Amino acid sequence: MLQTVSDWLWWDRLWLPSNVSWSDLEDAEGRVYAKASQLYFALPCALCLLLIRCLSLAYFLAAPLAHVLGVRDKVRLKAEQNSILEQFFIHQAKTPSQADIRALCKKSGWQQRRVDVWFRRRRNQERPKLQKRFCEASWRCAFYFFAFFGGLLALYDKPWFYNLKEVWSGFPKQSVLPSQYWYYILEMGFYISLLLSLTFDVKRKDFKEQVVHHIATLTLLSFSWISNYIRIGTIVMAVHDSADILLEGAKVLNYAKYHRTANATFAVFTLLFMLTRLVIFPFWLIHCTWVYPVELYPPFFGYYFFNVMLMVLQILHIYWAILISRMFYKCIFSKLEGDDRSDEEEDDSEPLKEKHQNHVNGSGARGRANGHAPTRAQ
Repeated sequence: MLQTVSDWLWWDRLWLPSNVSWSDLEDAEGRVYAKASQLYFALPCALCLLLIRCLSLAYFLAAPLAHVLGVRDKVRLKAEQNSILEQFFIHQAKTPSQADIRALCKKSGWQQRRVDVWFRRRRNQERPKLQKRFCEASWRCAFYFFAFFGGLLALYDKPWFYNLKEVWSGFPKQSVLPSQYWYYILEMGFYISLLLSLTFDVKRKDFKEQVVHHIATLTLLSFSWISNYIRIGTIVMAVHDSADILLEGAKVLNYAKYHRTANATFAVFTLLFMLTRLVIFPFWLIHCTWVYPVELYPPFFGYYFFNVMLMVLQILHIYWAILISRMFYKCIFSKLEGDDRSDEEEDDSEPLKEKHQNHVNGSGARGRANGHAPTRAQ
């Protein structure tokens, strides 16, 4: 049974053109071809990246940088002990409706304002703090920077980087270069590490889309390696990493309260994202994988599968382009406080205490100890 599944999974016609078999891709005469077993090192690489990330965030990079830039966590007021509200928060909803709040007021004996404040504070307790967001953005910015320029070093002297038709020259009998192998391993290790860290990373509004993106990327990288779509694979990775540097850099600057510089960086990122993901990716790279190969051989399963996965990424690009456009609008016409995909912290101040303080200061509805009409707190 297992042998039958293995034979079907590695059937030549699934992965290779009709006139090519796996025996044609055996190492010979100094030529080295891609093999599935070579990708096993991606998992140890992911674990190493997680270790480097933990050390750099805690000791060497992000935490010291946050201290230098004055990134401080906001002091959060803890929600009062209340078993009734806690049970509702855990088992039913973190943001109750007005009908739920009225019912909870009756059960707990609290006034509505007090219940509202309790839920705001309780939600804030589960939100990631500013330093955590800063540290994560710093790590991703550093990785994308080194990965992008490392990718350029692996590509700048290759003819297919300048002429996409060269991607298919001699396909699939193209020897693998060491620079291509390590570029693949580094990128696959990074995306595996992102999947492994999803449970404790800052959770964003596009969490599900992020999971789909990471899985689609890993599937594409694995398939492109095994089928020897390596040349186009390295170009796709470099195109993706180019804009992500600026996105994470803009977040770092925003968390450090360099808002003008962050907005300028984000504006450049927006232009670069639209250029790379909505122009270069579909009209150059997908065109390269969709049109040029059929000039050399008849379409096969791998050809369709690879292009469908690229289209999945393109759909995600369009979705993120909409989010980015909204954020760019806020940069221009209002104030952008953070990543539009993030779960933003709420104001957890308590109106009841402010009202009580106003009475103490003589500025309440009946308090005119200083002989003046009450003034609104600024």
